Amino acid sequence: MNILVTGANGQLGNQMRLLGATSSNHYIYTDVVAPEGVETTILDITNINNVRALCEAERVDVIVNCAAYTNVDKAESDPKLCETLNAKAPQYLAQVMKERNGLLVHVSTDYVFGADPYNVPCKEDQKGTPSGVYGLTKLHGEQNILASGCQYVIIRTAWLYSAFGKNFVKTMLNLTATKPALKVVFDQVGTPTFAGDLADVIFDIVEHRKWEGRTGIYHYSNEGVCSWYDFTMKIAELAGNTACDIQPCHSDEFPSPVKRPAYSVLDKTKIKETFGIRIPYWTRSLEKCMKQIKGEEKA
Repeated sequence: MNILVTGANGQLGNQMRLLGATSSNHYIYTDVVAPEGVETTILDITNINNVRALCEAERVDVIVNCAAYTNVDKAESDPKLCETLNAKAPQYLAQVMKERNGLLVHVSTDYVFGADPYNVPCKEDQKGTPSGVYGLTKLHGEQNILASGCQYVIIRTAWLYSAFGKNFVKTMLNLTATKPALKVVFDQVGTPTFAGDLADVIFDIVEHRKWEGRTGIYHYSNEGVCSWYDFTMKIAELAGNTACDIQPCHSDEFPSPVKRPAYSVLDKTKIKETFGIRIPYWTRSLEKCMKQIKGEEKA
């Protein structure tokens, strides 16, 4: 198979690169920029003609879409670009895969929920109630893919982190090591997701063609539940950053242009039963990632 990965220089894209190197299939890694020394094909996924031309030239069978507009706060003042990247681009990818009778694996988000209060894990068939532009555009992207008629696997995930790029874990490692005190919100609850674990699942589904007869929307995050405060406490504990006084606080102490989901825990029963996978507990995956960040373990 020929498998095209978009957003290949991001957190999930870089994890897909590592796995693709172990495959007998042919992977094409694309992004809007090509860092020096990193194999990257330049592709603007907001231009359907460019997408179609590359897919024809490379005879693409599967697209794994890791690209997105993910700046939640900035999205509120840039809705047009956010809609283009999160809704129109997936529509184009889906349309081209429909034309080629291929598969689109698309990564979505827990932010499609959030405007309504929940206290039980969100299931795939639950109505989307986004509270901001980012979540709304991601929901539009999902809807556009479903309307295209292509074969698809949409995976909603949450709180993504890795040894690559900028993310919450790296930020808190720095802050808890350098600040005498820190406040972190405790009234937003969800589950962290190690990008390496999510990439493993996507790779397994694609490499073994497990999607056949199993297309649909799925949820994936690590197991367990925590607040951002709990997450930070565990990061500091594993790093040995004991000097920082970390205290819980309410979300309204950090004014934001968008209301974030107060509870966005994802129910993962469907993906576990459909594909026969076991999902690691979030603290174990965090330990693994932090070893990678420290260089004690290979990514």
